[in-house]
Amino acid sequence: MLGFVAVPYWETTIAWGDSLSYAVMTTVRFGLIGAGKHGSRYAKHIARDIPHAALVALCRRDRQEGEKLAATYGCTYYDNYHQLLGDDRIDAVAIVVPPFLHGAIVSAACQAGKHILVEKPFAITVAEAQRLCSAISTTRVRCMVAHTLRFNTVVRTLKAHIPQIAPLHSLYISQRFEPSRLVWLDRKAESGGGITLHTGVHSFDLLRFLSGYEVTRLHCETRAIFTKETEDNFTMLCQLTDPTNRHVISGTVVGSRSTQSRSGLIEISGEHGQLVGDHHHGFAYLIKGSERLPLSVPPAVPTVCEAVQAFVESLQKGTAFPITPEDGLRAVAIAEACYRSVSQKIALPMPPV
Repeated sequence: MLGFVAVPYWETTIAWGDSLSYAVMTTVRFGLIGAGKHGSRYAKHIARDIPHAALVALCRRDRQEGEKLAATYGCTYYDNYHQLLGDDRIDAVAIVVPPFLHGAIVSAACQAGKHILVEKPFAITVAEAQRLCSAISTTRVRCMVAHTLRFNTVVRTLKAHIPQIAPLHSLYISQRFEPSRLVWLDRKAESGGGITLHTGVHSFDLLRFLSGYEVTRLHCETRAIFTKETEDNFTMLCQLTDPTNRHVISGTVVGSRSTQSRSGLIEISGEHGQLVGDHHHGFAYLIKGSERLPLSVPPAVPTVCEAVQAFVESLQKGTAFPITPEDGLRAVAIAEACYRSVSQKIALPMPPV
């Protein structure tokens, strides 16, 4: 018999912004929608690693595996996310499913009044992402998009040292992986696209996070080496513009899922030097002239755990989430512009979002 999780809980309302207010929670009670390989990481961190978080229920299509995982963490199993969303014990949901399902689940979570932590990509099209942003904005539900690389210790170390090389001139970001074993990723009707959408959004978000600039023009090329319906390699060249529209820098993003190796290279060039690091291998350097100075990088942390922790703390304190639905929308918009560039074989301006 699956156990009931009894959690001390209270909330009070505080002012937020001009007209909204949010409940401040001592313990955030989660429902997990999607408990496969990646979702299981969320289950573990919520149940065991994050103070003031509790895993109340989970939903997984595979009943046998879902019930087994629920028994492991002493929570309730649901085979239907609508049933989970109807559970009054739940304050927030973590949505860890293929992104073509995000639209229906995020909309239902809004209607159920559950706060939302949703995996990237936020949606598979700009139109869907805009619809979700609108649905969220018309409710008291709060939403954070899990662009987890923002919590990587190498990424944070590089960002902290940008003032030492500013003003910026260019950014280069490369992520390379082994071919994916997820069959649905190469079914375009389900995935919406290949590596440009599913991994590229990580790098597109980092362009914005590290620079504070927005992509305003881009050109993209893709290749399919092992995939059939989608791409497993892409290269995107772009122009980024600062918020004042006075300063322009260049960016390059490369992605690959066709090599038996992994890396996450980042190079940031500025007037007063360079920053180089690898978020997978855990190193970072500051380059001045011909001298390469190693930077102190804190020990690696599980970025999913860090993302959930940030979500919980924001709900506890009534503060803004570090990653917003608009951030998710903008990453998807860059991916969609990449596909448009590939289709038309030209460089294109970024449309407004």
